[in-house]
Amino acid sequence: MMRVDLRSDTLTAPSSGMREAMVHALVGDDVYAEDPTVNSLEERVAQLFGKEAGVFTASGSLANQLGIRMLVGPGEELIAETNSHIVRAELGAAAVFSGITTRTWPANRGLLKASDALEIARPNSGPYLVSTTAIAVENTHNFGGGTVQPLDEIAKLRVGADEMGLALHLDGARIWNAHVATGVALSDYGKFFNTVSVCLSKGLGAPVGSVMLSTKENVAKARVWRKRYGGGMRQVGILAAAGHYALDNNIALLSDDHRRAKYLAKACNSVAASTIDPSHVDTNIVSLDLSSLPFSASDLALKLKAEGVLISALGPNFARLVTHLDINDEGMEFAAAALKRALVS
Repeated sequence: MMRVDLRSDTLTAPSSGMREAMVHALVGDDVYAEDPTVNSLEERVAQLFGKEAGVFTASGSLANQLGIRMLVGPGEELIAETNSHIVRAELGAAAVFSGITTRTWPANRGLLKASDALEIARPNSGPYLVSTTAIAVENTHNFGGGTVQPLDEIAKLRVGADEMGLALHLDGARIWNAHVATGVALSDYGKFFNTVSVCLSKGLGAPVGSVMLSTKENVAKARVWRKRYGGGMRQVGILAAAGHYALDNNIALLSDDHRRAKYLAKACNSVAASTIDPSHVDTNIVSLDLSSLPFSASDLALKLKAEGVLISALGPNFARLVTHLDINDEGMEFAAAALKRALVS
């Protein structure tokens, strides 16, 4: 039986070409900043986003935590959308590691409206109330269903943040998907944010790795915190080489992931229209609302697993499907047929 794994785009395995690049990577000790492949990757990604410097990390969560640590002090406040990754999926790291408190605003599909964030921001709140010092934006928005954030709203947020003396952090784990879906240059996203995190191990297919981008001063400080958090790495040019390969070869392939996600959304909508509006599928994530169906997301996952299709049940009535490099058209069609059967059975 065919097996199609749609649980996450983190499940991609390095291609043969990527593995070959890893084998031949030049390496050195990265804690000493002597790994040439890491150094060149950090410089390359920083240049793509118009930033001065970058620091390579083992995970997107660590890149996010380093980014917000540079902007928000202990006892200060970061605000973000209610279902953002920083708030929901990083296990309270901001509070545990940095003493950062968070407050949130809700948004349908995670779609950014600058006024939503600015209305709850409370900078300079004096000695009795917590003060907001930064705002985090996730693009694309994972739990919102791969939503691409509008550039005009990001620009409005920057203007408002400047007026209030606030910094901005971009959780750009899937910013590559937003770039491919819209054609907006990576530097046009990057210019609005003080710190940026980008991931190489999701849609781009590297086995591990993210980069936190900012000023040279912030990145120098972030290197200290990376080591303090236990994230210092040694001869990791073999991983950075995978990142280079991904940037060289895999960005354009994201459009196929988007096409396949739309196909799956249309298949689900054709038999259970209440579960998904295909027009809301911007990138590679399909979020299914099962609240009107007589079974749970866990039930659906079990039914599909029996047919060789794996999905994520992320709530009682919320199921997520994510397309990625290891899903081809045959797998897409196989999964679509299984989804149609499961949604009506």
